[in-house]
Amino acid sequence: MTSVSCNLVTPDRSQTASIQEHIDCVVDDLMASLPRADRLSSSERRGIIARYSAVLEGNFIYWMTGAFLSVRSDLARSIILDNLREEVRDCHPGMLRKFAVAAQALPKDTDAMAVSRRLSNVRLFIGRLSPVPIVVMMAFFEGFIQRFMAYLAELARRQGSVEQEYTDVHGVCDLAHTQELFRALDAEMSIAHDSREPVENLFEGVEFLRTLIRDIVAEPDSSGLRQ
Repeated sequence: MTSVSCNLVTPDRSQTASIQEHIDCVVDDLMASLPRADRLSSSERRGIIARYSAVLEGNFIYWMTGAFLSVRSDLARSIILDNLREEVRDCHPGMLRKFAVAAQALPKDTDAMAVSRRLSNVRLFIGRLSPVPIVVMMAFFEGFIQRFMAYLAELARRQGSVEQEYTDVHGVCDLAHTQELFRALDAEMSIAHDSREPVENLFEGVEFLRTLIRDIVAEPDSSGLRQ
């Protein structure tokens, strides 16, 4: 596994630019750690797709709704509402379900159990409704997904699937979503700065989500549980 050294926010750059640089580095680290698709067994490929589906299908809209409820600026609300509207209007959970079924990777109980504890950590983090850290987490996740889609599509292709609508759509739209979320972050950080409110641990949500992503990619033990 390749590890990339990621620096935290640095004082000689704008805070948002430093946050984006750190997030890009975390995404690079995750992408470098992915096992090669051509070295995975059919069972391992199925597991990654299934665990990803178990997390995303029923949770992404909840996460983004939490972001919407937490933010205070009109700009951030508008950006996040547009994202939510697209998720619901185009039925992205249904799109993901169709993708998983075509790859013969519909989640089982063991797939859900493999990600349960760390998924719960992310849900509880969202429930705190801390605007800046949540927007940072969602910007990170949109950036990761945009780059992860080609890998996910390759896993499905090797499973014999030709259903690529989900990965095609997210490989394009999530780039714009990431850029817009950084605009939302700017607006929220301005409010926090003007009110002199302390923003604790900007990357707490990123760390929760990074650990969850590693659970998605890693093979669980025979019980389906994580340590």
